[in-house]
Amino acid sequence: MTLGISSYGAYVPRYRIKVEEIAKVWGDDAEDLKSGLMVSEKSVPDMDEDTVTIAVEAARNAVARGADPAKIGAIYVGSESHPYAVKPTATIVAAAIGASPRMTAADFEFACKAGTAAIQACMGVVSAGLAETAMAIGADTSQGAPGDALEYTAAAGGAAFVISKSNLIAVINHTCSFTTDTPDFWRREGADYPRHGGRFTGEPGYFKHVLSASRMLLEKAGTKPSDYDYAVFHQPNGKFPTRAAQTLGFTKEQIKQGLTCPKMGNTYSGASLIGLSAVLDVAKPGDRIFVTSFGSGAGSDSFDITVTDRITEVQGLAPKTWDYIRDAKYVDYATYAKHKGKINVDH
Repeated sequence: MTLGISSYGAYVPRYRIKVEEIAKVWGDDAEDLKSGLMVSEKSVPDMDEDTVTIAVEAARNAVARGADPAKIGAIYVGSESHPYAVKPTATIVAAAIGASPRMTAADFEFACKAGTAAIQACMGVVSAGLAETAMAIGADTSQGAPGDALEYTAAAGGAAFVISKSNLIAVINHTCSFTTDTPDFWRREGADYPRHGGRFTGEPGYFKHVLSASRMLLEKAGTKPSDYDYAVFHQPNGKFPTRAAQTLGFTKEQIKQGLTCPKMGNTYSGASLIGLSAVLDVAKPGDRIFVTSFGSGAGSDSFDITVTDRITEVQGLAPKTWDYIRDAKYVDYATYAKHKGKINVDH
């Protein structure tokens, strides 16, 4: 059965804060952090932006590229920063884009891979004939405690993908997942900020799962890294995906277009999907794309994707990902703290 992406859209808030600005407040070495993380700045949500508004903007861009809201039979939103503990984000997105109420909707949570998990769920719904098309969104306004290492990368942004059997801009040839119970990163109910296992998040967390899922997909597809024009890996920083790509045999040129983290930070559930949207913005018919996400807790989803001739019809119909990233307005730490709600005043 031919199944794939019929439309897509991304959104990144305009505000940015540089690593130097954060390091100045905490007395850290900015140059050491920039070289170690391979991140120079990150996106910051505006005062009125949250996971809902980001998801809506990404979804509207997908609609602008040809998705018909009336035909969407499912909307799933993956995030670890849903604004409501009990109240779905997906229903708000559905209403905002004018989707029919004759649909199913739900919110997903699996740390940073909730968006790709939503794509796999959409593939199942469409394959089973339960919906003509389905929309998967990965979006976050990531949290990082003041002074924590996460504060240098935790960013905001998201991307939406419409899964269908027709009008495809890209065919999903294969997908697979690798999942274990690895508590490398977590946030309990009611906690303002997540906690993490420091260096434990690297080898047993990120690299074990990303490399395992990627190798599974290469074996399943019968391919090798050189068969792909682009590769996208979950990007908590710039260093991890670069190392993972090199370990697997992908080149820097293959990951360059989708490596957005160095200029906008880690958007958690949106990270690998924003990278994929950046690739689709410039992909040509016949190009092959390799994607592997990662979510702490822990698991990775991998995808083998081939771009179709229709891609050229939709690329210019909505803002491109790197255009959002380059349209930056810089703020100081006080403004950033205000925007992120780090300053709490009891009235």
